[in-house]
Amino acid sequence: MASRQAKSSSQIEFNEFEADAALINDDLKPTTPEQRTFSGWEMASLWVGLVVGVPSYYLAGSLVDLGMAWWQGIATVVAANIILLVPLILTGHPGTRYGISFPVLARLAFGIRGAHIPTLLRALVGCGWYGIETWIGGEAIFILLPSYIKETSFAQSLPWLGTSPLEFACFIAFWLAQLTIVWKGIDGIRELEKYSAPILIVLTSCLLAWAYVKAGGFGHMLSLSSRLSSSEFWSLFFPSLTANISFWATLALNIPDFTRYAKSQTDQIVGQAGLPIFMGAFTFVGLAVTSSTGVIFGRVISSPIQLLGQIGGFTTMILAIFGISLAIITTNIAANVVAPANALVNLSPSKFNFKRGALLTALLGIVCQPWRLLHSSESFVYTWLVGYSALLGPIGGIILADYYLLRHTNIDVNALYSMNPRGAYYYTGGYNLAAMVALVIGILPVIPGFLQKVGILTSIPDSFVGIYNNAWFFSFFAAGILYWILSCLRGNQKNSQSIDPLLPTAI
Repeated sequence: MASRQAKSSSQIEFNEFEADAALINDDLKPTTPEQRTFSGWEMASLWVGLVVGVPSYYLAGSLVDLGMAWWQGIATVVAANIILLVPLILTGHPGTRYGISFPVLARLAFGIRGAHIPTLLRALVGCGWYGIETWIGGEAIFILLPSYIKETSFAQSLPWLGTSPLEFACFIAFWLAQLTIVWKGIDGIRELEKYSAPILIVLTSCLLAWAYVKAGGFGHMLSLSSRLSSSEFWSLFFPSLTANISFWATLALNIPDFTRYAKSQTDQIVGQAGLPIFMGAFTFVGLAVTSSTGVIFGRVISSPIQLLGQIGGFTTMILAIFGISLAIITTNIAANVVAPANALVNLSPSKFNFKRGALLTALLGIVCQPWRLLHSSESFVYTWLVGYSALLGPIGGIILADYYLLRHTNIDVNALYSMNPRGAYYYTGGYNLAAMVALVIGILPVIPGFLQKVGILTSIPDSFVGIYNNAWFFSFFAAGILYWILSCLRGNQKNSQSIDPLLPTAI
């Protein structure tokens, strides 16, 4: 009841006619009560669609390959998602209470203009992932094509393109299929996730049952014991925990883009609470099926796409293409389109709406040439996951410190859409210098570890290795605490909202 009252009051307080035209359009306005259509089940369906995908399939199995026992790999994934559930729910709160998206929420701490920095950083990661996921979807179509098609000259790689015309055509076909859904906006995404969730659960259960019957149980998986000593385990555990947290650190930032459509705080909390369960269950499926392939085929097949191609049969192939495509589309659209599209809308509301932002995001997914990125390094995913967590961690820490510790969840919604220099969130020229300093300080200590990871530096002190292995934790808390201290140095936040905390006080 309290959350519904808060929603109603936020709608009454917001005056669209006082908003600056450079800061608002239909996609950036607070959602109205009529637009709040996401129930708890639909929020949960969103996460089912996000979780069931090719990258999630690999997570626990990759940890077992590195030496963990099967249960240790799954426990690491679940622990990471339990930890991540906290910032997910906390960041989702203002979305549901005030109906605002992530770019508008970012104005609160970073300033009216400064919000472009965190939103574009989030958008950059989203565009990269969009291209990667789309390429994986295209590869699924390519691998499952009949062999006589793959033996034509069109399947031969072209040096200047970096791939074959046939593979590129599959990539574009998948790209177009996603775009038809994106073009329907947030309602199309909601309907996709809602109806896809039960289908994905059924298909995943069928794959697990097939592996169990064919392998004569999961005895092979259960026999996978740890190959690590105690010290080796903990050395592997913390960077693995960070990588798994980073997996959804993107959504932990822009989750208000979805919770702003939730009917109540209860719906957004209950809907998200299933994340650790969904991740634990699906990584168990990935590990169980992968280990079973060693018994069934005499060799381990870690790629679900290649596995479905090996099972054979026309009906199986059709179901495989449908299932893999659905899994990738549900993950890619929700996780990697909404945030970049909203960031572009926030950058220029007069030129961009959600559809135009989504189209540019999709085009950038082609420009980044994901087929080249995926072949550039064997450790691409781990370097990518941990590396970008150093960008997203401090943003989350700053936003939560501002919203909960400084504002105590109270926001002047109208000021978020005002260019008035005396506005509560205008700060200095539209930028909050305290947030900028905290963001930079949160990122800098992680850079040496990243440079060593990609081979630019040969050796660094152990302290920097430890910081990089815990990049999300370090940057999240370092930036959040520093921002809180800098803001508190100016005294009572309520009396100094329009004054930048890093500027001298007039005498």
